[in-house]
Amino acid sequence: MGKAHIKRLAAPKSWPINRKTNVWVLKSSPGSHTLGTSLPIGLIIKEILGYVKTTKETKYVLNQKKIFVNGKLVKNQKLPAGILDVVTIGEDNYRIIINQKGKLIPVKINGAESKLILKQVENKKSLKGKKTQINFTDGTNLLSEEKYATGDTIVFSNEKIKEHLILEKGSMVYVLAGKQVGKIGIIKEIQEKKGLQPSRVTFTQGKEDYETSKEYVFVVGKTKPLVTLEK
Repeated sequence: MGKAHIKRLAAPKSWPINRKTNVWVLKSSPGSHTLGTSLPIGLIIKEILGYVKTTKETKYVLNQKKIFVNGKLVKNQKLPAGILDVVTIGEDNYRIIINQKGKLIPVKINGAESKLILKQVENKKSLKGKKTQINFTDGTNLLSEEKYATGDTIVFSNEKIKEHLILEKGSMVYVLAGKQVGKIGIIKEIQEKKGLQPSRVTFTQGKEDYETSKEYVFVVGKTKPLVTLEK
């Protein structure tokens, strides 16, 4: 049981679960998302959204081929869905967000928005033929001749590139970790640091300015978020 499950009391603080009902809780399978930045599908449909009541029912629903993450069929209840991923259950669509309490929660979205998949550029690799392999933070990649910088966001719709959002002053960002987690604001300044010091971003939310690490921000729009980020 220890391999497929973890103790509730030891589960990531980002998981919105009741920690005193049972001893064990389903554990995500290893993947591109870390344990603290994702939720296993089985946990989402059973404990968080309440579509089913038992593990047996969870497996039955998965076998009906009605559950998808970012448009891809899910067969394994341990498959993780990370921040900004889209989970489709039958005709219902949800985007995984992180709120200002640091909790991962699925927020319901409409069918049109469910087509929008946001991916952040993690790094790049030059290949033969003047092509570049763009590696995203969700573990996927893209071969492209276009110029994308680390930290930029590429918006996909029906697996085709719809928009390129640049990590720059004036962009709308969503904070995924740190003391300012869950906040949404406009970049006021990017302070690039040399050496081991992390670069910092100052952003404005309402009338207040906040500062966070550059690695914690995810560009989600130019003047407003392209997707739902609040419940």
